[in-house]
Amino acid sequence: FFFKKNTAYDIGVRLVGSEMCIRDRNNIGVSTVGIYTVPGATTTVIIGVTCTNVSGQGINVGIGISRGANGDDISILKNVPIPQGSALEIMQGNKIVVESADTVTAKSDVNSTLDVALTIMEIT
Repeated sequence: FFFKKNTAYDIGVRLVGSEMCIRDRNNIGVSTVGIYTVPGATTTVIIGVTCTNVSGQGINVGIGISRGANGDDISILKNVPIPQGSALEIMQGNKIVVESADTVTAKSDVNSTLDVALTIMEIT
């Protein structure tokens, strides 16, 4: 038998022009901040989100998606507690597709206590 290793070109045209990467933001506090904004002419698949409490106390966090002009913002996490020195990984096999100009946001209830890392795939 002959086995061939698949490449992006063999799997499908959609994967050509894609990129996997990790975006992160440190010391997030009580103001909602943008972690990642989808570039123009791009669709992004969020594969993983890790929230880390870098403080010496418990915090409550929120992660969301701001949909820009159409105003249909989405909460992924809302006031979820993370104990001191702990991390919370969400998604576990699920994926969220975001489109051009959508922004992934984060917030903590205590200043400078939250680090967030996103694992994403950009499709151009």
